[in-house]
Amino acid sequence: MKTTAVLQMTVGLLALASAAAQAQKLTPGLWEHQVTMKTGSGQMEAAMAQMQAQLAAMPPEKRKQIEEAMGRHGMAGGLPAAGQPMTMKVCLTPEQAARDEVPHQQGQCKQTSSTRSGNTVKFTIECGGTRKANGTGEFTVLSPKEHKGSLTITTQRKEREETMAVQTQARWLSATCGEVKPQL
Repeated sequence: MKTTAVLQMTVGLLALASAAAQAQKLTPGLWEHQVTMKTGSGQMEAAMAQMQAQLAAMPPEKRKQIEEAMGRHGMAGGLPAAGQPMTMKVCLTPEQAARDEVPHQQGQCKQTSSTRSGNTVKFTIECGGTRKANGTGEFTVLSPKEHKGSLTITTQRKEREETMAVQTQARWLSATCGEVKPQL
């Protein structure tokens, strides 16, 4: 699974749980997510390091083109160093905020259970498609302009299991989303 797809899936999975956790409404507008991922095997981290090296070796104009494309998909600052958080910007529309939704990429993952206590929800997810996965997580709304969460995902990778631990922090940046398009 590509690193950017993993990041988008992760933000989406945590978003699935957020609506149930909201004792208060999240503020519409531009949000910044800091996502840190760590795999048991280290393969994803090695792949990210390889992508960073490839990006660094590109001619400046090609590198700029790729970084701009990443920015249009909400990935600010390019690829982080291994173990460092990846930054992703997400646009929350007023309609999504009114429905207690956080935007997430439509995909093959679904929340299968959740339990709520105050502003925190614990949940389980299952993902279908070419890479089956399941996981457990927790999401906490700290304020209308801040939330955090964690997720542990287990996937099958070439006849063996791979586990990924994900931590995320999100904060509201502004009332307007600028160039970042909402995920509907």
